[in-house]
Amino acid sequence: MQNMSLEQISVQLDSENSRDRLLALAHLREVSATKAVPLIKKVLNDPNLPVRSMAVFALGVKHTEESYPILVELLEKDADYGIRADAAGALGYLEDIRAFEPLARAFYEDTSWLVRFSAAVSLGNLKDRRAHNLLIEALDSQEMVIQQAAIAALGEIGDLEAVEHILKFALSEDWLIRQRLAEALGNMPTPKSISALKYLEKDSHPQVSQAASISLQRLSSRRSKKEEGRSKKEEEGRGKN
Repeated sequence: MQNMSLEQISVQLDSENSRDRLLALAHLREVSATKAVPLIKKVLNDPNLPVRSMAVFALGVKHTEESYPILVELLEKDADYGIRADAAGALGYLEDIRAFEPLARAFYEDTSWLVRFSAAVSLGNLKDRRAHNLLIEALDSQEMVIQQAAIAALGEIGDLEAVEHILKFALSEDWLIRQRLAEALGNMPTPKSISALKYLEKDSHPQVSQAASISLQRLSSRRSKKEEGRSKKEEEGRGKN
């Protein structure tokens, strides 16, 4: 993709052709956040939904102080559930702890499963332990994608208290849920996590067994580093004596 100047991008964002506007947004990848955000704002209310969607996503990637309030307003007030879901996802990219409350509200109050899914995923990105109760409740959702999001988010947070709650999904008929579980347990170093991962390593679905193997390696490497650090401290302690 040939680079475009800021002026060219700005002109192309005013094009009547929606494809031109999408391409212009794609070119913002090479532009700093402070220069990109004013241009992104030009198309936040674009009549074309894919353009709006891409602009909202771009605000999460190219963020300044302006991004947070804009995304919260879109999450709370936009009429289109797809845009609200995009805003929830973009808030996760910001990794701004202020987003916890609007995301939690969206999870509990929004009628769209897609928005609730995006909110759960983003709560994992925030790595805020306050999400524990919400995500445990989400495990009982009727929608499997919400269950997947909750398992993944609990893993992102590394919520050891959640291990007992998610282990039941090792027997899920949905291989994607079993895969999410295997990935999540790789961030949850407990004896029960290791036992479950050894079980999932023998799963009939290759992506589940592969995810379990990777997680076991991660936990093993983590344990080795911890033991190495402990040995160094003990040596230093002996040296001081």
